[in-house]
Amino acid sequence: MGQCGITSSKTVLVFLNLIFWVEDEVNHSIQKVYDEYNGTNTDAPSRAIDYVQRQLHCCGITNYSDWKNTRWFKESRNNSVPLSCCKPNMNNCTGSLSRPGDLYPEGCEALVVKKLKEIMMYVIWAALTFAAIQMLGMLCACVVLCRRSRDPAYELLITGGTYA
Repeated sequence: MGQCGITSSKTVLVFLNLIFWVEDEVNHSIQKVYDEYNGTNTDAPSRAIDYVQRQLHCCGITNYSDWKNTRWFKESRNNSVPLSCCKPNMNNCTGSLSRPGDLYPEGCEALVVKKLKEIMMYVIWAALTFAAIQMLGMLCACVVLCRRSRDPAYELLITGGTYA
């Protein structure tokens, strides 16, 4: 039971460390994925970016202008961002940078970090709850042992130098 408590405490420490590490890693990873975007829905980076932008209602890393620095933007030469940057209520959105009102203004990096921190907090709370239950179990075991040592009904019977 003690080993489980120690393990859950280590888990909490690992996740607390991850909270501080996650921002730097997300920035590096998201930049890499944006660089690999090719606009087709057949490769994983393109699907991932389109999915994140639609689900989190965001565009680009810090905002929609980040797309100007990507290989996809330079190769397409159409001065637009992916359609996944378009707000859902805009019917004729083409992703054109000349109509920024049709696009999500907020970047995805901050929203992804926020979502990951939310998830990690749930994991931390679960680990802390598990550790608290373990501590309660150890406390109950200690109470039973202390009562046992004072209760004459639990005295050892010694007969002839051996335990009965």
